[in-house]
Amino acid sequence: MSCRARGHEGRRQLEGCIEQDLTSQAQPVVDALSKAGLSVVTAESCTGGLIAAILSHAQNASACLHGGFVVYTKTHKHAALGVDENLLGTQGSVNAEVARQMAEGALRHSPASIALAVSGVLGPNPDEDDNPPGLIYLGLALSGRPTRIIRHDFGRIDPDEMRRQVILNALNLLLETVHGT
Repeated sequence: MSCRARGHEGRRQLEGCIEQDLTSQAQPVVDALSKAGLSVVTAESCTGGLIAAILSHAQNASACLHGGFVVYTKTHKHAALGVDENLLGTQGSVNAEVARQMAEGALRHSPASIALAVSGVLGPNPDEDDNPPGLIYLGLALSGRPTRIIRHDFGRIDPDEMRRQVILNALNLLLETVHGT
């Protein structure tokens, strides 16, 4: 697949590829992880593995990126990460506890020192549990520390723009966490 550059709302975008402004945001994260001797694994639902993919574009990503779990369905969240089936059945997959269990499950199933999880609804319609578009939870588990949960309410914006904002917020959360260790 070839990639052709085109302009889009002030950002350089590549057709069929990941936006360069997103990949440029990954380099400081990878540099900080490497310098701190830390590594990361992702557990992604609504972003479908894009956070791990963007991190993989940074130089020396192999020194600190272990990979990622794409867990789009409730069934796979349980099977791959051990998210409680009862929780998924009664409260759905978009809530703070699911994000926490996703992050902690990814950390348990990986040699990484940090796990970043994301679960949410990009829209344009509510999810199967009637969660509104724009509701996103980020979970960050760091070995030996309490798991951090961040809730975002982006409202009804374009799903692609929301995905982009989620990725930027996730990268910033990783960077803040590494600088805070």
